[in-house]
Amino acid sequence: MQFHDREQAGRELAGRLRFEQEKGMLTDPVVLALPRGGVTVAQEVAAALGAPLDVLVVRKIGVPYEEELGVGAIVGDDEPLFDESALAQLGLGEPELAPVVEREREELHRRERLYRQGHPAPDLTGRTVIVVDDGLATGSTARAALRFVRRRQPARVVLAVPVGSPDATHRLRAEADEVLCLQQPPSFIAVGNCYEEFEQLTDDDVLRALHTTAEY
Repeated sequence: MQFHDREQAGRELAGRLRFEQEKGMLTDPVVLALPRGGVTVAQEVAAALGAPLDVLVVRKIGVPYEEELGVGAIVGDDEPLFDESALAQLGLGEPELAPVVEREREELHRRERLYRQGHPAPDLTGRTVIVVDDGLATGSTARAALRFVRRRQPARVVLAVPVGSPDATHRLRAEADEVLCLQQPPSFIAVGNCYEEFEQLTDDDVLRALHTTAEY
């Protein structure tokens, strides 16, 4: 079953989270979207929960000869978080990926400056933090995001996505207090295959979503 688009997926995800909120499970929530794709989904979630929306910029580290093949991720100024088993299988070492990390770190900081526009990052201490993306493939970016969030001492961490690979979803349950994934296709190939419409979002799309929903 495909979602029509990210908006529909976000509304379905929001319905499940709204049920948890009514049960008292999402105290003082803040929604963090992984841009760009997760922002449209997260906007629906934040609106339904009456929660502030912000972004957590994470960049995938791809192999030099095939950038879409992720072997790790970076958040903020943290050290890269690599998939050691993937590196071993590919015969790659961290020094070989240093130029990729440097390039992705520059893009990460560019997006942070643009999206935040001088606003401080939200204080996550003691709050329920809901990390939202449009889907999980390898889970490398979500894993880096969850570990970054966990160090900010939230009361509870929830990863919420419309769709994900069964393997990535299972592995990420060790990183969050809850992983809410609406669909886990046994024959999962790519996140985009799970949507009828899956256009690439722009920086302007992210800024519009934040301007509409964010509360600082």
